[in-house]
Amino acid sequence: MEYEIVNLEEKKIVGLNARTNNSAPDMGVVIGGLWNDLYQKGIYQKINNKANEKAVGLYSDYESDMAGDYDVTIGCEVKITDNIPGNTVVKVIPAGKYAKFVVRGHMQKAVQQFWQELWKMKLDRKYTADFEEYQDDCIDNAEIHIYIALK
Repeated sequence: MEYEIVNLEEKKIVGLNARTNNSAPDMGVVIGGLWNDLYQKGIYQKINNKANEKAVGLYSDYESDMAGDYDVTIGCEVKITDNIPGNTVVKVIPAGKYAKFVVRGHMQKAVQQFWQELWKMKLDRKYTADFEEYQDDCIDNAEIHIYIALK
């Protein structure tokens, strides 16, 4: 898989949060439920001060590596964190070096396939914060930018 190395400034994300791990039998249900709640319960519309209209899936607070527990936050980047909706959290994507991948295809299938392939790669991962930035809302032919924190 091709990627480019980018240096990012700190970003703040407001969204719904849960803790899971990649071997949990309900991991897909947990993450899918956060996405569903973000849109179906109107949480996305209630988030103020959006930096842009891109939805973000953030993986942070890793217990260890891809085998340990981590937090999943589904939401969007904000300019300031005033007046966040109830049941949401503020998470910080630290400034730093990231591998940026561009994934295209069916939103769910393309992202699942990406992660399966990433876990086989020999990246020097930092396990601080990795995130998916959805460039559009086209389910069948989405463009998703995925950033993996590097040491």
